[in-house]
Amino acid sequence: MTQSDQNQVLRMLPIIAGGLGGTLLMINRFFTPNLLASQARSDVVGVILSAFLILTGLLWQQIQPSSPDSVKLIGESRFELLPELSEIVKTELAWASSLLLTNTITKTIIIWYEGKVLLRRGILPSESQVQPGAILKRVLEKQKPIYLVDLKVYPGRIEFNYLPENTQGVICQPLGNNGVMILGANAPRSYTKQDENWIAGIADKLTNTLIINNFNKSDFRN
Repeated sequence: MTQSDQNQVLRMLPIIAGGLGGTLLMINRFFTPNLLASQARSDVVGVILSAFLILTGLLWQQIQPSSPDSVKLIGESRFELLPELSEIVKTELAWASSLLLTNTITKTIIIWYEGKVLLRRGILPSESQVQPGAILKRVLEKQKPIYLVDLKVYPGRIEFNYLPENTQGVICQPLGNNGVMILGANAPRSYTKQDENWIAGIADKLTNTLIINNFNKSDFRN
């Protein structure tokens, strides 16, 4: 049973308990020919408690909505780095991608910079070439991230053929003027505002590393 299923069961428990309690009270009343005053008072208390449980369960459904359904992404687990990168840059990219994969809903990471795919990590299809489409070009032009909360409803999803075909959500985070970090999730509407802020912070650190790399050629292997 997944965490989402367990949460759903817990949210339903007060409704189930309240409904069962009310049903048993009705059955007991039906089979009691001579109702005593004390029993009547007990029944009233029981009805109130059952109603309270049902109301609590309904409120939980509103306050704690179900988590978005996740899917198993179509692809294979991969970890690929551009060979000519220096060990310093490889270590930085590996560190950043590991943090994102283990601390957010992210299942796929692609870092595209100056026309090259520097890193592919997570669940990925065989297609490895990134051809910037309208969405990536807008991210680079506006220098603002774009979060596609439910990828399947966006016509522009066809440009993300380098992500698993059933990717549910995508964040495109700019890396300065020359690159984009593309994150894929296996559930729609799954990134929180805190996640987005954290992703932006990691992107800024990576951008700084890549800018230094761009002007310091010794950071590349010859």
